[in-house]
Amino acid sequence: MPHKDYVKASRPKAKPARGRGRANAKAAAPGSKPWLLLIVTAGLIAGFVYFLWFLNQQPAVSTAAEKPAAKPVKTDELPAKPTQEPYQYIKELENKQVTVEVTEQPQSTGPYQMQCGSFREQKQAEAMKAQIAFVGFSSEIRRTEGNNGVWYRVVLGPYESKRQATADRNRLRQQSINTCQIWNWS
Repeated sequence: MPHKDYVKASRPKAKPARGRGRANAKAAAPGSKPWLLLIVTAGLIAGFVYFLWFLNQQPAVSTAAEKPAAKPVKTDELPAKPTQEPYQYIKELENKQVTVEVTEQPQSTGPYQMQCGSFREQKQAEAMKAQIAFVGFSSEIRRTEGNNGVWYRVVLGPYESKRQATADRNRLRQQSINTCQIWNWS
């Protein structure tokens, strides 16, 4: 079976122009008015030449005119040194002794613990404990019974200071464990 050219077949065939149609076709052709194209090109070239001549006629700018003139330097314009210091506090501070009372800050009431979750099901508590273990902390699951049923709490600690507990909580937060709360255990 011969191969059929569908693209060529779909194009309409050009009909030859008759009579006046040929004159209009020549007038619409892009190269029919070469004198207009020559005039526009000559005008652009003449404008460019004039621009270059205009730039050449401008006076040269000297760089020395841009620099400001140097001011003459006057010497010995400093004021005379005072014979006595105008401020007295400088001498007073040299001989002054400051006493500071240091009071002991009260120690916290006891160790701290951190609770990272409280769950109804032990499987959920074990999953939280595993996430905490991947960060590098050991935790424990405490079973508590209350008025509203059995809860499994995931607890870290005890910590001697709240600062230590806060440091561990920040490290857990860096690993996207944001549910931990610090409690005073005593």
